[in-house]
Amino acid sequence: MLLPNINDPQQLKSLSVPELNSLAEEIRTFLIEKLTVTGGHLGSNLGVVELTLALHYCYDSPRDKMIYDVGHQAYVHKILTGRQDRFDTLRKKDGLCGFVKRSESEHDVWEAGHSSTSLSAAMGMAMARDLKGEDNKVIAVIGDGALTGGMAFEALNHIGHERRKLMVILNDNEMSIAPNVGAMHNYLSKIRSDRHYLRAKDEVEGLLRRIPAIGGKLAKTAEKLKDSLKYMMVPGVLFEELGFTYLGPVDGHDIEKMIDTFHQADNVNGPVLVHVLTTKGKGYKPAETDFYKSHAISPYKIESGQPLKAVGKPPMYTEVFGEALIELGREDKRLIAVTPAMPGGSGLFPFAKEFPDRMIDVGIAEQHAATLCAALAMQGMKPVYAVYSTFMQRAYDQILHDICRHNANVMFAIDRAGFVGADGETHQGVYDIAFMRHIPNMVIMMPKDENELRHMMRTALEYNDGPIAYRYPRIDGTGVALDKEMHPIPIGSWERLRTGDDYAVLACGPMVQVAEEAAELLKREGIQVGVVNARFQKPLDNSMLLELANSGTSMIVMEEASEAGSLGSAVLEFFASQEIYDARVHLMGVPDIFIEHGSVKEQRQQTGLTVEALCARIKAMKALSKYTYKSTSTS
Repeated sequence: MLLPNINDPQQLKSLSVPELNSLAEEIRTFLIEKLTVTGGHLGSNLGVVELTLALHYCYDSPRDKMIYDVGHQAYVHKILTGRQDRFDTLRKKDGLCGFVKRSESEHDVWEAGHSSTSLSAAMGMAMARDLKGEDNKVIAVIGDGALTGGMAFEALNHIGHERRKLMVILNDNEMSIAPNVGAMHNYLSKIRSDRHYLRAKDEVEGLLRRIPAIGGKLAKTAEKLKDSLKYMMVPGVLFEELGFTYLGPVDGHDIEKMIDTFHQADNVNGPVLVHVLTTKGKGYKPAETDFYKSHAISPYKIESGQPLKAVGKPPMYTEVFGEALIELGREDKRLIAVTPAMPGGSGLFPFAKEFPDRMIDVGIAEQHAATLCAALAMQGMKPVYAVYSTFMQRAYDQILHDICRHNANVMFAIDRAGFVGADGETHQGVYDIAFMRHIPNMVIMMPKDENELRHMMRTALEYNDGPIAYRYPRIDGTGVALDKEMHPIPIGSWERLRTGDDYAVLACGPMVQVAEEAAELLKREGIQVGVVNARFQKPLDNSMLLELANSGTSMIVMEEASEAGSLGSAVLEFFASQEIYDARVHLMGVPDIFIEHGSVKEQRQQTGLTVEALCARIKAMKALSKYTYKSTSTS
């Protein structure tokens, strides 16, 4: 066994290629066994075992900078850099992060949970190196899916223009989370099908030198001929035209060939793109055959790869959304689903099967998806932009400028709103209310349960006055019965679920259930607390707010969203606009910190969004009211 003795990447340099291959198999077994317990990104990491070994064999981390795009394919990198003994803590509170994490190790030089950032980061590090007069290597590893992101193309253009020495490794496994789409995917497919390896520009030039009688007056003809031959002979001509030396395709599971290719790349004085072909889920049949489920998997049975899931649980909000969208799609042929490379995660596979012509996957291109939806809406269609909260941030300008400014009738289906558990700080869906609420024309709502989600979807479809968003969490539903018919909800209307004496909790989404449980506990102690389902974050139910303020009710706004800028801020702004300065408003939301990975339960405990914390807050308010009352918001 080699793996138990590897605690530093420098130890790889004493190994032979056969020993590296044996180590690769040990790492695969290690990953498959460990992730059965912790869950995590299985397929992508099984696919880069040999690639990561070759990189650490050839280069000296952390002196040489290895930048992993997204970072969810860096488990092998973590194992080789002294963290294999902590893998039982992967994605758990205070344990190893599921992405690259700078605070974990000096070998983690860049961290990101969103795609297409690695090339910009590599360029920045290469420029800093040159300005400081240093000579370390800079290597960016980016997947073919991430390469469809517009930011990656911006960086490719700049790198090719500057021509600084750095290496881009294109890890091409023909898929990201879902099958890749678009012209870049088709272009790479043509390169993959080419049987020849390493036919770079110098081979074309060598061919030309062997053609007799070229010189003098024929120089211009030769240059044109060289260009023509390059387009016929060099598979990576697009990257060559952008200013890169293209090497590949290379078998990403052949360590020896990759080592040789990296040595070739080191001899190039400028940017190099190494095209590496890998198999996602390599070495584990269930992961190889079901790329979607193996991308981010929960704990699973090692024999079958099937996730371990409790029987009889309510459907997840995402499933309810997907089924309701099909119902609405059958009624209205104008309804179109648009997703930025997340058809599975957003629950759209069934919709795509029934309505293939009305399912649009644009790849990892959130900005393009937003503007595309705006144009579809302007032409009378009813687009549903299905996107995770954390990824929607990337399209802020397009949402503001192209959708809201035009008052385009786009429906936003915002999945993963609120805490996301093990994916942690890069994926928390707690900021979308704050960055959407201040944009004119936007309507924002969130259901208290999966039945209300269905009614909100009907509300959005029948709404014709501009953009409208419904947010829902990444959790199982509450188990309520689903109404057979979906009906619209009056825009801006809140729902009073309980009446109280002196206190009312204004809660949205999953916090409604928390508020109901707390109110029931307090009732046993003689404290009557009102509960309001504040299902619209914009517009607010102004009449209910005025009624509560006029009755002297102390309000606690409870939301799984950033305290700054979300529903609580909206309530305070409303009372300020009405010059009601004695309204008693307390905020319970996500404080001004990034919330790291762990379970959703642990994240709620960390931020005080629990039944116990709400009961304690109301009891403290009641005790304080006996003596004095400070008319201020607390956090």
